[in-house]
This record gives sequence, structure tokens and C-alpha cells, in this order.
Amino acid sequence: MIGSGIFLLPASLAAYGGVSILGWISTTVGAMLTALVFVRLSRKFPKQGGPYRYAYDHFGPFAGFSVAWSYWISIWCGNAAIAVATVTYLGFFFPQLNHDSNLAVFTTLAIVWSITILNTRSIKEVGIFQLAATVLKLVPLLAIGLMSFIVFDLKSFQPLNISEQPLSASIAATAALTLWAFLGLESATIPSENVKNPQTTIPKATLIGVVVVAIVYVSSQVTIISVVPNEILQASGAPFADAATAMWGETAGSLVAIGAVISCLGALNGWILLQGQVPMSAARDKLLPAFMSDKNNDGVSIGALVLSSAIISLLVMANFSDGLVSLYTFAILVSTLGIFIPYLLSIAVDIKILIKDWSIKSDYFSISTAILALAYCVWAISGIGSKAMLWGLALIASGLPIYWYMRRKS
Repeated sequence: MIGSGIFLLPASLAAYGGVSILGWISTTVGAMLTALVFVRLSRKFPKQGGPYRYAYDHFGPFAGFSVAWSYWISIWCGNAAIAVATVTYLGFFFPQLNHDSNLAVFTTLAIVWSITILNTRSIKEVGIFQLAATVLKLVPLLAIGLMSFIVFDLKSFQPLNISEQPLSASIAATAALTLWAFLGLESATIPSENVKNPQTTIPKATLIGVVVVAIVYVSSQVTIISVVPNEILQASGAPFADAATAMWGETAGSLVAIGAVISCLGALNGWILLQGQVPMSAARDKLLPAFMSDKNNDGVSIGALVLSSAIISLLVMANFSDGLVSLYTFAILVSTLGIFIPYLLSIAVDIKILIKDWSIKSDYFSISTAILALAYCVWAISGIGSKAMLWGLALIASGLPIYWYMRRKS
């Protein structure tokens, strides 16, 4: 979950003022409700593929394909955004990256393919890299978050809503922005066959992950609003580094910028793992071409990894001329859209099972949290806008010929 978004969001949210904290809290509640759905499903169905497997087993091949296809596109679009953000943060130390587009493209592709090669080796090596990156990226975030208890200044949050929108609209807008930072809460469910004791480990990882991330996000946002003036924050390209510089000096700002680069690399590593895992699961069920499956049944699909990274490379090269911000925004839009189909169908599976087992166990808490999670996702979708909805339709339609061909072939 912790990748590029959190390091840029405080600047994006500054236009709304202190109300952004309410947006963070709304998204946190929605993320927790959605996480509880994946906790229940991972305990009942600890199978490779996560959301894809839930949809396929309970709603059939087309539902499974829709999840795999939209989720896969969401992943490689998101990976393009994270790779671009990594280069943007590296520009803090190597300014030539901000001025030489060819060098920036080369660096972006080098990062993507280096991590792709790592992921073709083994899940264990990927996990070691991920553990190290997670620890290193949490240190600066936790340091700034803990300062919220010392530097908190209520005056910095006034007026609460500095935008020209009504309070409810401002909360919805900030919640939509902060959603990008929570994408990935379901990711522990996907490589289930590569996890020890998945019925216990995955639920723990999911819940602990969301709680830790939520604490880090909200506390660090409080710190930044308290120490960085709003007019400076709105124009900041590195709000966390600016906050660290304000509290501890320029050296601390540089260290936080290093933490941002590590955060991006760690997130990219985890998501490149998933860009191979999701299509691999669908290919095992003959919903995607066989070359995307794992030939030796070892849980690593070199074909899916290489194809995904090749598409990322094309996306980066084709759109880099429009600038880093434009490419980053485009990739985030498509990535966020693609994630909703897996979320909605996973929640539908959870509700279906709870209703089916109602005569055996009347679980009011679970059904309530599932319905609230569904309501949250629908609310979040409504804030995206009509243009994004059209992208969603195009996203699904682009995979229909492949689904038709694979079903006819089988």
C-alpha cells in the first residue's frame, strides 16, 4: 500500500485544508471494512489468485476473467505510475533527470526491468527485498508521524475547509484522492500458495497492514499540516521532505527523500510480483493464453511478468512526451478504476456466502461490514466522474475478444 502516493498527497490535499483529515478518516474506515471482507474470504478460500479465485469459483468464468483482466490492467498502469514517481524523487538528487527526458525514460525502464528480473527468480528472494524495503520506508514516515504528538497545532487546521465546495463535497473529494494510497489492501490474498499457513497468515497480514498504514498516513498528515504553511504546502513537490527540513534541517529532508525512493522501489517490487500472479491464475484456468501460466507450477510466471513489463515500457515511452505529471495522473486514473471490479465482486462473494450460511450462523457483524464496504465502494466510484466511467467500460470491453477466443478454444 505504501508507495508513491503518500509522499505526494499532502500537497494535493492542501487545497482543501484541515478537512483533508476527515477525508483520510473516511477512507480509512472504508479500507478497514473492505479489508474485513478479504480477511473472511482468505480464511475460507486460501487459494492462489485472491479476488480472481473468489469471483471464478462463485460467479463463473466470465466474472473471474473480468476480475483478472481489470486487475491486471490496474496493476501495470499503477506500476507505470510508481516507476515514474521513483524517477521524480531521484530528480531530487540528480536534477538532470528533470530536464533530460531521454535519460528519465531510460532510468524508468531500467528500474522496471531490474525489479522484473528479480521477480523471475523466486518468491522468497522477492519477499526478502520487500521486507527490507518495508522497514526502510516506514522509518521516515513513522518518525514524522510520531512528531504529530509534539508539533500538533490546532490553528493550522483553521479554517477547516478552505475550498469553495460544501463540506460534504470536500470530504468526498479528499476521500477519492486518498483512496489511491490504500490500493493494495487485498494483495496478501493473491500469492496464497506461496504463503505459510495462509488461513492464519493472510488475515493477520491484511488487518495489521491496514491498521499500521492508516496510523502512519493520518499521523503524518497531521504533522505536515502543523509545520508547513498551507500556501507553501500547495506548491510543494516534496511535502514530507519539506516537513522534515522544517523540523530537523536540510539533512533530514534529504534522508526523507531517500525514504521516498525506497518506498517507491518497495511498492514497485510488490506490485510487479502481482502483475505476474494475477494473469498466471487466470491462465491456469485457460482464461488467458498458456504462456502466462507457470510452466513448472512453481508460482512464478516469467511470461506474464515479461509481457506486463513490456506493456509498462510502451506506456512510459508513448506518454513521456506529455510530462511526468500527465503520465502519472493518467496511470493513476486507469489503475484506480481497474481495482473496483475485483473489490465489488469480492464483496458480492462475501455477502453471498454469509446469506447462504445464515441458517447455520446469523453473523450480523459480518453482513453489516460487508454491506457497508459495498456502500463505500459505490460511494468512491461515484466520485470518479463520467470520464472515468467511460474508461471503465472501455477497460472491460477491451478484454471481451480475448475471453471469447479463449472460451471457444477450450
